[in-house]
Amino acid sequence: MDDALLFDLLERAHDQFNRPDFIDNDPILIPHLFSRKEDIEIAGFLTALLAWGRRDIIIRSAKDFLARMDMAPYDFVTQASHEEMARLDSIVHRTFQGPDAKSLVLGLREAYLQHGGLEGLFSRGIHPSHTDVEVAIIHARTRLTAAEGFAPRSEKHLANPAKGSSAKRINMFLRWMVRKDRRGVDFGLWTQISPAQLVCPLDIHTETVGKALGLLSRSQRDWKAARELTDSLRRFCPEDPVKYDFSLFGLGVTGALHESQ
Repeated sequence: MDDALLFDLLERAHDQFNRPDFIDNDPILIPHLFSRKEDIEIAGFLTALLAWGRRDIIIRSAKDFLARMDMAPYDFVTQASHEEMARLDSIVHRTFQGPDAKSLVLGLREAYLQHGGLEGLFSRGIHPSHTDVEVAIIHARTRLTAAEGFAPRSEKHLANPAKGSSAKRINMFLRWMVRKDRRGVDFGLWTQISPAQLVCPLDIHTETVGKALGLLSRSQRDWKAARELTDSLRRFCPEDPVKYDFSLFGLGVTGALHESQ
């Protein structure tokens, strides 16, 4: 498929899937339950870290996590007592369990009390000259895992691009926070990271469709593959390449790619 036809396909799919009705069946539903910036960030971050498996189960697990925080994630993160933290003990979502929930809350507590919150934590690791968010992700991970009380067993839930991880869930969270348009899905709350620096979340759907469209050739689903896919998408929208995450994911999850070709 030549670039003109590919651009048309990506744009049409973006228009089809980047719509408010996308929210209802997607994990981004969870941060949309909140209005305060800090609550949106924390709810989005925790939901993103749970985002593997079926979407309905992800949403259910994220709602349970936040219910244990009294649906006030910022207040809980910054003020929860030892007794209140104990509510997290019985959380289970695949390999994510109570000790991991507590570790993340402690990491987030330090982020908000010492580093200007999640936006400050990620943005301090990046410079406008950086091509993408790799260094921001590594910086945030380093700070979160260094928090007092953060259990070593919980480090596996924070992806590390330096070790080759595609960081799909973190890239998805960053898309939610950074991208800003008028469509009502992504929040666009953060201003210190540019949409041009985002990396496309790489999952089975974006990988499969990316390869089918000639946007991705790498066989491993790793950081290099996420970068390759994003670089391909930059040809069509250098200022906001990850807008096409909607296109690739939507075409993949609905099976609409074959109908479009």
